[in-house]
Amino acid sequence: MSSALKSVSARMFKFPLRSAKTIAVLAVSQIIGWGTTFDMLGVMGRVVGPDLGLPNEVVFAGLTVMMVVSAIAGPATGRWLARFGAARVLAASSVTFATGLLMLAATHGVVLYAAAWIVVGLGGALGLSAPAYTAVVEREGLNGSRIIAILMLFTGLSATLFWPVLTLVTDAYGWRIAFIFSAALHIFVCLPLHLFALPKPAATHTQGTAADTPSIALSPREGRKAFLLLATSTTLGTFISFGIAPSLIEIFRQSGASPALALQLGSARGVIGISARGLDMLLGKRGNPILTSVMGISLMLVSFLMLLLCGTSTPLLVAFIVMYGFGSGVLAVARALLPLAFFSPREYGLQAARLSLPQNLANAIAPVIFTATLDRVGTGLTLTICAALAALALVFVFMLAGMVRSAKQMVPSQR
Repeated sequence: MSSALKSVSARMFKFPLRSAKTIAVLAVSQIIGWGTTFDMLGVMGRVVGPDLGLPNEVVFAGLTVMMVVSAIAGPATGRWLARFGAARVLAASSVTFATGLLMLAATHGVVLYAAAWIVVGLGGALGLSAPAYTAVVEREGLNGSRIIAILMLFTGLSATLFWPVLTLVTDAYGWRIAFIFSAALHIFVCLPLHLFALPKPAATHTQGTAADTPSIALSPREGRKAFLLLATSTTLGTFISFGIAPSLIEIFRQSGASPALALQLGSARGVIGISARGLDMLLGKRGNPILTSVMGISLMLVSFLMLLLCGTSTPLLVAFIVMYGFGSGVLAVARALLPLAFFSPREYGLQAARLSLPQNLANAIAPVIFTATLDRVGTGLTLTICAALAALALVFVFMLAGMVRSAKQMVPSQR
């Protein structure tokens, strides 16, 4: 037993100093990036709305603006990453985020509020997820997939850390100071880290034919089919997880939880997600992103059905957040690594960028749809929609699994 534990510990925590430094820098900046933007409205949205005289769906529409702008700016961000490198693009995101957050702190109406989220959305394109993963690949080459999985362990803490922090700052000093505080983190923490602490990129990554060899052999037609199935299943999954996340506290409140319990349960999602993402680390090379996707979507589906059909109580709410948090956590890792199951490492960046467009558009509309549904018809219909979409996503993942099984059964000479 002790030797097995040592083996697990070595796989999880033994890295070259350069890799550890890359993980540390990007983990801090991604936690701050997500925590002060997308996750922020989970605790501040229903505080900002009354002060500005705006309905909740308009306030949460800021997330829609953010994700639409991020999606539109994605292709340009890819070109900037290739031209300037990830460190400079990430540094630009820090300045852009700070600008947008200061605009939010100064807003008194819907026009400046919307403009601020446009700026925050540009910051998201420059700094969240894909640029950070690009920074990893620049420094790690083919080993980047493992580092990306490790990085996602830490970034899942964003809501867990920032929901309580922003709640405390907002309660003590008001929501405008909370926005200013968030902007200061980007300027005085993230910007120096991106400019001065991130290790230099490796000069070259000579990977030979391995970089051009996909995990399975697909014809062009099969490749197009695989991409469409990937796009559909991952977009449905992200639509559910991104749409529900900002409204979890309200779901718990409508289900009978006290405000304090609702905050505790909502904040626990990040910790549970971290534990789930650690599963991919423990499995190492034996991990399978398709199997992980099936497990993640299935857990979310069961959690929705359980809360929908079994009534509400504190133990049931705890069981819900455990299953939902674990499912969404492992699904996030699978979503980042699924392209490698069908395309070569050299194609990963291109295919991941293409997949990010429908995913970000889904993320853009999901919070508004779920917020409006929750406010107008309650948790019942909201959970029904989530369960139906999760079941549909599961069907598409099973179709992907069938493609992999068929491809592996065929003799290469027959293709």
